[in-house]
Amino acid sequence: MTALGAAPAIRAVGLRRSYGKHLVLDGIDLEVATGTVFALLGPNGAGKTTAINILTTLIAADGGKVQVDGHDLRTDPEAVRAAIGVTGQFSAVDPLLSGEENIILMADLRHLGKHEGRRRTAELLERFDLVEAARKPLATFSGGMRRRLDLAMTLVGDPRIIFLDEPTAGLDPRSRRVMWQIVGELVATGVTIFLTTQYLEEADRLADRVAMLDGGKIVAEGTPAELKRLIPGGHIRLEFIDAAELDKAARTFDGAARDDEALTLEVPGDGGVRSLRSLLDRLDAGSIEASGLSVQTPDLDDVFLSLTGHDDKHKAATR
Repeated sequence: MTALGAAPAIRAVGLRRSYGKHLVLDGIDLEVATGTVFALLGPNGAGKTTAINILTTLIAADGGKVQVDGHDLRTDPEAVRAAIGVTGQFSAVDPLLSGEENIILMADLRHLGKHEGRRRTAELLERFDLVEAARKPLATFSGGMRRRLDLAMTLVGDPRIIFLDEPTAGLDPRSRRVMWQIVGELVATGVTIFLTTQYLEEADRLADRVAMLDGGKIVAEGTPAELKRLIPGGHIRLEFIDAAELDKAARTFDGAARDDEALTLEVPGDGGVRSLRSLLDRLDAGSIEASGLSVQTPDLDDVFLSLTGHDDKHKAATR
């Protein structure tokens, strides 16, 4: 977690960018706390990658002010570049080189020196479980191995802030979980992660805060739990061993959805601790025995659909 009173890792105010007459970013504000994961979500073409390209100095904004790691993006871009690492949507590895050679090349570009560059390369190969494949041609690498290599190359310069643009796009579930674990380990060391993703469950699992981008504007921002409480539809599902207990519960929770065949009752609730405690107190007061309980809340896709009118699930970013 970021230290109390610490300056944000990233702060953007009034960020604007157009492509011709098409306004992609319409004066958005972003603030990312140090040592956290911040996820930017949005539909195809919403401007997620454009935002990353601006924050990483790859393209210029049309308006707005940005500070990254305390450095002004416009007046001190070199200091920004020294503080960050970037892993884009598509692997940036050189297919003509081995995995080891790719990392060494990056170390040379970072001017680490021969000894330090080889030491850092060996360390990263070990960290990303690429030692056995280090000297093999990249043609033998799976998609997950290429993405791990890509991230290893990003870490050569030991960046304090890492931008991950669709880091698990196209990966199988096991490779995605490996990447999630790596992200968690990085944040545990104090690294800040700015993430865009097409997988909303990924943002739900990884992000400390989420911003939803649509029509060039941030339409909602908060923790995943806060965003999911913005819309109705959550409920607490109670299970019973017999119809008598179900009858008692149905009388206690007027308006709850009852399923006599499954012996369940769905009580509306936001999934928060307060509503759950209130429900349990009412069960105790009525001497009602429930055999099971589960909390069902809307997911981030439900939130996005409610706020924008269109579904963001499984869509890739283009800009």
